[in-house]
Amino acid sequence: MNYRHSYHAGNFADVMKHALQWACLSYLQQKEKPFWLLDTHAGIGMYDLQAEQAQKTAEWELGIKRLLSAAEVPAELTGYVQAVRELNHGSDAESCRWYPGSPYLAALQLREQDLLTLCELHPEDAELLGENVRHDFPLSQRINVAGGRNGFAMLKALTPPPIKRGMVLIDPPFEQTDELEQVTLALAEGTKRWANGTYVVWYPIKDPIVASEFQQAVADLPQVEKALAVDLLIRGPQDASRLNGCGMLFINPPFGVVQQLPKIMNFLTPLLAQDRGAQWQQHWLAGEHN
Repeated sequence: MNYRHSYHAGNFADVMKHALQWACLSYLQQKEKPFWLLDTHAGIGMYDLQAEQAQKTAEWELGIKRLLSAAEVPAELTGYVQAVRELNHGSDAESCRWYPGSPYLAALQLREQDLLTLCELHPEDAELLGENVRHDFPLSQRINVAGGRNGFAMLKALTPPPIKRGMVLIDPPFEQTDELEQVTLALAEGTKRWANGTYVVWYPIKDPIVASEFQQAVADLPQVEKALAVDLLIRGPQDASRLNGCGMLFINPPFGVVQQLPKIMNFLTPLLAQDRGAQWQQHWLAGEHN
């Protein structure tokens, strides 16, 4: 599969991922000490929802459009929602044009003392990422765009970071059949070198058994003492060839985010549901209540 996120920007998976990413960085902001964020598969950072690719699939209409149209949004989601609204100059959900990727949202939450490293292997996407970052954050010395660099290799090269607090966001395109295995190996290397960092992994759910096997593989890593999985199904998983949902796996999850999860997911699940089989669950893979 030749994956291009422009077809899927702003869909249900982006909404879940970016809502929880925003919550994580908001929690890190609560202390004055600086934090470092590594985005291993950054993409281009900004997506045009009125472009041909997004219009062809219209997936954003079942994702961010629903959230922007919601009458009452819980406080845990207001920062993320406001960021999207401001990017579109306050326009309503119907006329929403721009959707921010994870690097753009992360850049919005950076303070003067924080650092952000963005990796993007695809040459064209890396060039667009650099242009988007320079356009909206022209004076920032806090953002490093590592264009043409393999995110998994950069995770190994850059850990442990000079800033001890921080997070690694791993969201590969899942073009390859062994990508979950690659993620597991990267986490094994990362946690060996930087055991107290927070690692956040997005993964697709077609067949829940495959997702469960991935979760168990991470739980079995020797350096992992705390790991939490949050799964969202937007429909019943009867057809394992379809994207039926997605998950976020946290190693060393921020305490505040764990507390916020029920409010965020209880609101998003019925909003993003595409049939009566929609549901969410969280379970500790290691530590806490496991």
